[in-house]
This record gives sequence, C-alpha cells and structure tokens, in this order.
Amino acid sequence: MQYRTLGHSGAVVSNYALGTMTFGAEATEEQSFAMLDGYAAAGGNFIDTADVYSSGVSEEIIGRWLAARPAERDTVVLASKGRFPMGTAPNDVGTSRRHLARALDESLRRLGVERIDLYQLHAWDPVTPLEESLRFLHDAASSGKIAYYGFSNFLGWQLTKAVHVARAHGWSEPVTLQPQYNLLVREIESEIVPASLDAGIGLLPWSPLGGGWLSGKYKRDQPPTGATRLGENPARGMEAWKARNADPRTWEVVKAVEDIAGRHGASASQVALAWLADQPAVTSVILGARTAVQLADNLAAADLELTAGELLRLSEVSRPRVGVYPYGPMAQEQRSRRIEGGR
Repeated sequence: MQYRTLGHSGAVVSNYALGTMTFGAEATEEQSFAMLDGYAAAGGNFIDTADVYSSGVSEEIIGRWLAARPAERDTVVLASKGRFPMGTAPNDVGTSRRHLARALDESLRRLGVERIDLYQLHAWDPVTPLEESLRFLHDAASSGKIAYYGFSNFLGWQLTKAVHVARAHGWSEPVTLQPQYNLLVREIESEIVPASLDAGIGLLPWSPLGGGWLSGKYKRDQPPTGATRLGENPARGMEAWKARNADPRTWEVVKAVEDIAGRHGASASQVALAWLADQPAVTSVILGARTAVQLADNLAAADLELTAGELLRLSEVSRPRVGVYPYGPMAQEQRSRRIEGGR
C-alpha cells in the first residue's frame, strides 16, 4: 500500500480507500466487519461512508467496529458525507447550515466519534448559497467536529468557485473531491482534473471499476444475470447493459485490460485500479465490495506495477471522445504554448 497526503493537507491516507456503501445493504454486519478487518490488515487507513448509505446503517456498523477495535480509531482516517435526504421534511436535505448541523451531529453519533476527519458535501446544492455551506464547514473545523472538508460530484466551475470563496473570506479550504472516474468514464479530465490540480485538491474516485464492467464480469452479447449490479435489477440493468454493450469502445477497453492482466497473472479489476491510482491528482481510489474475497482481490492492485507502455495503452484505448471545441485537439493547441516560442 502506498500513502499520500489528503489533497493539500498534512494528513496521510492509503492510496486505496474502503468505500462502505454496501454495508447494511449488500453486506451483512459480519461481512462488513470482515472487510474492515481485511482492509486494515492490508495497510489501508482510509474509510469512506455517508449518512444515506443504508439510511445510516453503514455509519452504525463502522461505529460498532471502531468500538470493538479502539486501537483502529487512532489509525483510521474517517470520512463521511451529508447533503441528501434523511427525512421527508423540506429541511431534511441540502447543504444549508440547518440541515448540515443536524446531519453532522447524527453522523458523529452513529459513528461513535467526536471528530470526523473528512466531512464532504455529497453534491452541489442549487438552493443554498455557497457562502452559507462553506461557513458552516469552516465553523465545524474550528470547533473540532471535523478536521478537513471536501466535496463529491461537483463540477469544475463549482469546485473553483468554492476554493476562491473560501480564500476570499479567510475560511478553511476544501482538500478533496469525489468524482466518478474510471477507464470508461474519463470526462472529468477536461475540466475537473485541471481545476483540482490548480487548487491542490485530491481526487477520490468512486466507481473505479465502472459498475463492474472493468472487472470482466460482463460479456459481449450476453445479458447480465445473477449476483451482479445489472443482473439483480433486470429492468434498469438491461437498459444500462444494452447502452454500454453497444459501444465498441467498451470492448476495446475491456480487451486491453484483460490482455495486460493476463501478462501479469492479475485480475482485470487489479489492472483497472492500478491505472486509476496512477492518474494525476488522484489521492485515493475508493474500493466498493460486497465480500471480503472481492475486497482482497481489489487490494492486490496495490502490489501491481504497470509498465509505462501498459499505462499508455490503457490511456490511449480509453481516451474520452470530445467534440471539436472546446476540448478537441485544435482547441487544446490554442491553449498550449511552446516554451521555446516560434510558429
């Protein structure tokens, strides 16, 4: 396991984080404890959850695990999120001071801790003034309820605005951003990655295996069945499978991943994860698993070293399709400059 600073902060986290959205839903408490134990034994120290994961049950499971293993609380960097509905009333959602104050206190209670190391706004809120949300996060950090804060699912301009609003007021600045990012979903590279690099923001990619497509579990022209995310929801799953299956690029990427995996004696998942962990601005890749066996396979990516040629092949075959402007080659050239000058 490698360790990196959490964005521009001084906190240090493993480059693979344990995502816990399955806890209390697809994984029982016993299975969740097994994953937590296995992750810690592998050297992982970064656990990510959210209040809405299993309606708070994920946080409760983590809280009971920490209570049963008090030594881990001094080692683990704990992250959670607030923003989405935890009730039906108008103020049970959003990033207002009123909602976040209650959401944070409830997360602290469920986790059984006095401080959350990284508290994240789960998504942009078009209703609440950004200043209100950022002032709340600054106050929460000042009071010791959180150590750092970050965002999830923000666009590039939203992230940049938040950074500069915080700086203008002298408030604590964000350190991380959680976006969806993987070999099949690379659109964030046009705006979000550059914005993150500019501000020293660390990326925490979620869905690193593209919903299972990069694990090799789905096959061309074979509709998903059984214990897969798409197979367990036939209506929605079939629609999503058809769209992805019909794109030739999907299978070009999958083939490249499987070819490289074969050369290393590794799994396709490990190759996809190793590529992602190597990308600019990425601090820690969030692993989501249903079982300890799945998690162990994913964690083995930490020991996989891809060659420069393999990384390049994966980057080339998965290169996102963009229009002519403003992200196409001509527009990129317009924004570039050769240091030696000349035409």
